Amino acid sequence: MRHKDAHESLKEFQGGDVIDPKDLLVHECDVLIPCALGGVLNKENAADVKAKFIIEAANHPTDPEADEILSKKGVVILPDIYANSGGVTVSYFEWVQNIQGFMWEEEKVNRELNRYMRKAFVDIKGMCQTHGCNLRMGAFTLGVNRVARATLLRGWEA
Repeated sequence: MRHKDAHESLKEFQGGDVIDPKDLLVHECDVLIPCALGGVLNKENAADVKAKFIIEAANHPTDPEADEILSKKGVVILPDIYANSGGVTVSYFEWVQNIQGFMWEEEKVNRELNRYMRKAFVDIKGMCQTHGCNLRMGAFTLGVNRVARATLLRGWEA
């Protein structure tokens, strides 16, 4: 970290290997976690991805063509709509605390986040089992169903 702070890059760091970002995405690994940019997994490189699991920490790192290729290869993708939702959830907790004039301890924030994320995953997996779909489709289907249900409960026309 000192090297990064001093040089604003890890490029010249001694004791590490420099890997082209394009090669990194197809490097031998069990889990790949794209964290920065959208569209980095695409039809040009998806067939060469060696990871068994992908956790989408970035927004939309996998384009639709790559998603199809990876799914056919049996790669399990934890979609961005779930994988990076923790920050939004904690922002909601902050909003709730501000409205109520509370300040939660870090332990409570982590406990509540864990509870919300576990429930969301169980709900997504349930949707996948019911409809025989992958995690991305399960997450989207669950979200659309919840919005549609809330719309109907409020008496709005769909």
